[in-house]
Amino acid sequence: MDIFHMLLLFAIGFIGSFLSGMLGIGGAIVKYPMLLMIPPLFGFQALTAHEVSGISALDVLFVSLAGVIGFRNGGYLNKSLITTMGISVLIGTFIGSFGSQQLSEAQINIVYGILALLAAIMMIIPKKQLDDIQFDKVSYNRPLAASLAFIVGIGSGIVGAGGGFLLIPIMLLILRIPTRMTIASSLAITLISSIAGSLGKITTDQVEYLPAIIVIIAGLIAAPFGTKVSKKMNTNLLQAILAVLILGTTLKIWIDIL
Repeated sequence: MDIFHMLLLFAIGFIGSFLSGMLGIGGAIVKYPMLLMIPPLFGFQALTAHEVSGISALDVLFVSLAGVIGFRNGGYLNKSLITTMGISVLIGTFIGSFGSQQLSEAQINIVYGILALLAAIMMIIPKKQLDDIQFDKVSYNRPLAASLAFIVGIGSGIVGAGGGFLLIPIMLLILRIPTRMTIASSLAITLISSIAGSLGKITTDQVEYLPAIIVIIAGLIAAPFGTKVSKKMNTNLLQAILAVLILGTTLKIWIDIL
């Protein structure tokens, strides 16, 4: 791998992780298509879907950890929500991650496309403004939260994502959690999910370690900057950016699939 290839991977990791920290996603929603599509445009060997999902799984683990550290103060992390959804998403991710080795590249891309499409639909549905609710007054349906997290875990385990791009619209639209608490707590849940995803990808030999290390280093640098920006931005703007990002990625992946 030459220096230009390494710099390209670093740039992909930096951009994706900055958005991860800012929007509360693990970054796979951005990095998965970028890692698949961008290197061949510059003449470099394309990574397979299995390799990209493996790199994404490890990257999400470290980037989510950096993002959670950035949100550790201020009461943004809902421990009850993190525990409830974290346990379920962990189990689901184990199942999806280990089972992904039985799927073809096309099938993995289709799973990603379905997940992204669902996230895009939920993000564009109008939501009632809940950001004036005090964090200690927030309540939610625990069985529903656990069930949805389990389903998200299976899908995100397959594609090597932490599931944040689906968890956020679920928490905003269905569980009705305030935006800033959603962003912070989804990073913590994504961190839990990525532990299972990383173990599954490593044990099934789906990780290219040098590209993964480069993307991770870029992510550890960029994610804290994203969390700082997030705390200062208008919550409606954050939701709008995430919606556009997910919708654009969904359209691109489905165009390529079809």
